[in-house]
Amino acid sequence: MAASPEENRKVIADYYAAYGTGDMSRVTAFFADDIEWHIPGHHPLAGVKRGKEEVAAFFQQLGKAGFRAELIALTADENWVIDMHRGWSGRDSVANVDTVWVLAFRIENGKIKEARNFSYDQAAADTFFWQAYPLKRLPDRLLE
Repeated sequence: MAASPEENRKVIADYYAAYGTGDMSRVTAFFADDIEWHIPGHHPLAGVKRGKEEVAAFFQQLGKAGFRAELIALTADENWVIDMHRGWSGRDSVANVDTVWVLAFRIENGKIKEARNFSYDQAAADTFFWQAYPLKRLPDRLLE
């Protein structure tokens, strides 16, 4: 049986509150074991992250860049929650981003089963991620 829109909305509101603390154990408690998190773009962190461990590793990398999120709006139905939030980095360098993101969360049994990110300015996001997470030079990156 699907949850009510308000129950699903609360899952994501509580998830953002946990994210704001930076405590990954609190954050990952909102994830289904087989979660899939889709990161758009053409940068080192792009792609589908599968399972709690991969998604947590992605968020740990975001934390290294001082990435933060401020919720703007949430809407929900029995299966999905759509959020709009401001996402920005607070690094002391040229590589910063400050843009609006929209995420579609699929909720099952009170957990985030799937998340799909959409950036208002994907080019700015790609530039930020390339500057914040450069690849090692060849051949070093091939030796890993």
